[in-house]
Amino acid sequence: MAPTTGDEAPEFETLLCTGETFRSTELSAALDGGGVLVFFGFAFSAIDENWWKRYDRADWDEFDVPVLGVSRDGPYAQNAFIRYLDSPFRMFSDTDGEASAAFDLLTDRGGMADTSTPMRSVFVIDDAGDIAYEWVGDDWISPVPREEVEAAVADL
Repeated sequence: MAPTTGDEAPEFETLLCTGETFRSTELSAALDGGGVLVFFGFAFSAIDENWWKRYDRADWDEFDVPVLGVSRDGPYAQNAFIRYLDSPFRMFSDTDGEASAAFDLLTDRGGMADTSTPMRSVFVIDDAGDIAYEWVGDDWISPVPREEVEAAVADL
């Protein structure tokens, strides 16, 4: 079961991509007084491209804490996706599924043999490393409750 409000955020280490470089990074090292983790399906999918553009237009990059994406895409794809979107956000390349498994979000993708991705979800993490807010989608296209995420970040 995915962590819920009040739980300690699971630690993981995987490649953190900036659009140009990638480096093995622990979640706790990437957080700066807290943060927002956005798990998504695939870089370059129309759905995820749309959502990341919305986060950019909503000025999530101006939060006092970092917004970090997590998907199963490799680091070169993640960096290309960040550059393609001209995105201000960094993204974890969770190729082995370690981060997605730590948050208990891996799910099989119907019609895609032996393919699992994290459920679309958002976790706001406070400066103590605890989950301050969580949302796990029931499907791949429903919008993230942006106002709730923004309120949770404001309360950090």
